[in-house]
Amino acid sequence: MPERGAGLHLQDQLEILIQDFRTSAEPPMPVFVVHAQESADDDAVTGLVRQLHAGQEAHGTRCAVAQDAYEGATEVRRAAAMVRALSDPKKWGGPKAVYRRYAFPRLRLVHAIDDAVAALGETWPAPEPGSPEAGQDQRQRLLNQLAQQRWRPRNTARWRSGLPLFDMAHILPASLVTVLAALMARSEWYVAVGAGLVFLLLLTVLNYVLPGRAPIFLWLRRESRWFMTTTFLRAADHEDPTEVSLLRPVRSWKAIAARAYDVAEALTAGGDFHLQLCVLALREDLRDNHRRWSWDLRGFKRPRPPMLFLPHADARNGGIELIRAISDVRSRRSELDPLMVVAAVHTRDVPRLERGVVPPAPDPAAVPPRFGERLRTWHRQWAHNLRAEQSPSRERSVLPWVMKIPLPPDQLAPVEERTRHLRASTRPTPARLVWALHTLVLVIALLTAGTVMRADALHDRYCSASVLTANRDTRRAQTPGGGTECIGIATNGVRFADWLPVPDPADEPKALTAGDATPWTVDELEDRIAKQNANVLAHHSGKYVTVVYAGPLSADSSDGSSLVKGAEELAGVYLAQAVINENSSVKLRVLLANGGVDLGHQEEMAEEIASYAAQDPTVVGVVGTGRDLKSSRATTRTLMEAGLPIVSGTNSATYLPREFANWFSLAATDQWQTEQLGLIAAQLRTDRRQYALVLARDTAKTDDLYTDEQARYGEDMLRRQGFTPLEQRRYTLSGGKPELRSHAQEICRGGRVPSVIYFAGRVEDIDPLMTQLGTEPGCAGTPLAILTGDDLSKADFAAGGQSVAPKVTLYHAALAELEKAATRTTFYLDAGAHLPGLGGGRLRYDSPALASGQTALAHDATRSLYWAATRDDRPQSRASTWVNLRNVKIEGMATGTIDFTRAPLYGDRTGHSIVLKEVRRARDGTSEPRVVCSRAAGDTKRLTQKECRIRR
Repeated sequence: MPERGAGLHLQDQLEILIQDFRTSAEPPMPVFVVHAQESADDDAVTGLVRQLHAGQEAHGTRCAVAQDAYEGATEVRRAAAMVRALSDPKKWGGPKAVYRRYAFPRLRLVHAIDDAVAALGETWPAPEPGSPEAGQDQRQRLLNQLAQQRWRPRNTARWRSGLPLFDMAHILPASLVTVLAALMARSEWYVAVGAGLVFLLLLTVLNYVLPGRAPIFLWLRRESRWFMTTTFLRAADHEDPTEVSLLRPVRSWKAIAARAYDVAEALTAGGDFHLQLCVLALREDLRDNHRRWSWDLRGFKRPRPPMLFLPHADARNGGIELIRAISDVRSRRSELDPLMVVAAVHTRDVPRLERGVVPPAPDPAAVPPRFGERLRTWHRQWAHNLRAEQSPSRERSVLPWVMKIPLPPDQLAPVEERTRHLRASTRPTPARLVWALHTLVLVIALLTAGTVMRADALHDRYCSASVLTANRDTRRAQTPGGGTECIGIATNGVRFADWLPVPDPADEPKALTAGDATPWTVDELEDRIAKQNANVLAHHSGKYVTVVYAGPLSADSSDGSSLVKGAEELAGVYLAQAVINENSSVKLRVLLANGGVDLGHQEEMAEEIASYAAQDPTVVGVVGTGRDLKSSRATTRTLMEAGLPIVSGTNSATYLPREFANWFSLAATDQWQTEQLGLIAAQLRTDRRQYALVLARDTAKTDDLYTDEQARYGEDMLRRQGFTPLEQRRYTLSGGKPELRSHAQEICRGGRVPSVIYFAGRVEDIDPLMTQLGTEPGCAGTPLAILTGDDLSKADFAAGGQSVAPKVTLYHAALAELEKAATRTTFYLDAGAHLPGLGGGRLRYDSPALASGQTALAHDATRSLYWAATRDDRPQSRASTWVNLRNVKIEGMATGTIDFTRAPLYGDRTGHSIVLKEVRRARDGTSEPRVVCSRAAGDTKRLTQKECRIRR
């Protein structure tokens, strides 16, 4: 199509307005009405408008073109039909338009009400008397019709894109919130996704399948909010609610229903209301489609305003009435909208766009000679007069938003030379590059990768983790044997038993579960403690105290003894809890903390306990930490700074009570133990010169401090008893087994064979030592005494678990004197009634499950801490518990009387339980243990050499 002169200038003017729209706040957009000065040129003007449409479409402007005719009984109805046609998003945007299609939810809502009124018939809302509809509620009839239409225009597709899920603007976000809530609750990812899908399916069924219902979340839709808040529809004397609220769905629904009925009644009255409401809805939808600060920044992505082209605005298509309605609605509303209208009218129809007296013609001398300059001058004059022309008190001569442009014949002639006209900037806006689909895909990919990486990191670090969160009270660590253990304090359903390795029945087992050495398992004890805790929290809120058991609750493929210790201590703690909760008004809640194999991670465990205690004021203290390690100082200090006292059953460290005021232990210290073993060493001394040797496990690469203390105090004791000490020997471990052969050869084949060996090692090393001493020339068949500390109390000599070599006599200390206290305690009856795996059988002090004394000591330690925490039969604070511990004196415990009243601050107390045992080899090769002497807990009388007489 050849370009016309006026078309080039008009195209330039449009591009200037488009550039202003792109770079500044919304400028006022006029309705350009072009017309010929002579009626013979009307067709040329129509062609010029089509030329403008083609040019703007080529530039990527979203354009819509009106047809020449629309159906309708009146011109106003035909104009309304034109607006209805414009509610189809496909009418806007050519192939070069950027971003997605327009949406017209407000305009579609108006059409839905109009269609519902049409479906009810012309007699609504006043049906003929005697008709079936006369006795019905007319408002309910309207609502039922709208429900059948799903509050959409009739004869429109029910689903967008063919699927119901894509029409659920609020159901999809609700399902997303469901998924996120499940993830935040640390559910597995498939549980979260499953929950979201089930919720989505349920809402889909409710939203689409149930007949006669309004869509779910109707009151939350943007069109409903506009419907209720626009002053165009608000009735001053309306008594029904007129607001929608997120938290009041019923009230909001009633308000929408009332407003729909009012609008429907107004539509039946005819007049200009229908057209003006449609125009208002159209402009509000277009304003929303170009809203810059929306969630998708769509206003920034659509830098060119929408344009409506009316090549032939007349009575047949209602174009004149539409132009009048646009001007009237804009004059009534204070907001600007982005719609730009370019219409061509016949010369005879120009007076229909005027009101009152036609203004006088401008002075020819003031009008620029060139058409382009005249066009810009007219636009400036129109913008300048716009404010005054909209004044309701002024008699307007023209429609204020209409800018009429008369076209002389010379400007309608085709231009021979093609002239390059203006074009607004085509540079993509930053929003299109930064906040676009490809950016969203990239962000989602990065977030997904980051989420996966974070989930992997959380699962690698913590014992209990979901996609986004983790229980930070416990974390994973590696055992010395290469396995995985769970370290920290167990909360929110974490079970340490879940992290115990399961041995292969086909392999020759090294005990990996406590069930190999005890009748119960850690799993059973954890379950029973969890049930006790749940009952306490459910029925005794505010009437309980919390104690943390801190011990070794991990297993290692190379050493199962650590877990046996933890299982035995845990049984004592649970037994104390069960008896206390059965008989006391103030209940006991027990939390479990794992320091790993041999408490190798007890510092981290202490930090987690302190962190948890800072959030839970019911935590009054800690029971356990039963191994003396190089990290014991730091562990005790961490708990002291958290205000937590520690009551240990088996930790025999000498330095801890001297350095820390929060340390209380039932175990005799290493120094005091070796002093009592000195009573036996004195009897082994003869008049001739005798050599003695300290044989200790090498601790250079371990955290073990118990061995070093035993070796140091043992060597001092032997020197005091007159033995000639040989150079101390340290043996190492290889594959978990002690390397003792070379040491035995050097000890037994040298010129100075010791008569006494102080063994500062572990119970698991005693069998290899006896094997070497029983076979090595120089020691085999030669009388030899071995003295050792309390770790040998774990050995089961009576049942054949360990043995001694011929001519070798083993003397060791034990921390728990159970026999003397057995007649004055209910400990064994309680154990038979509450501990799992015993079948309710009767237990004695020498029963294999209890003989080591670890269960008894943990039980007594827990009872002592509970007594201090519930003085006067009321829960005490953490600080009061610490103070009350120095007033604890409880009789009838498993090891005797627990008495801290004589414990000096930063000093050694007396009254420890102690047993000195002698083990010899019997004629049949078994071992015969015998108690040499003992003291029950609470007995402060000193042991004497006469009392501790050995057999020579």
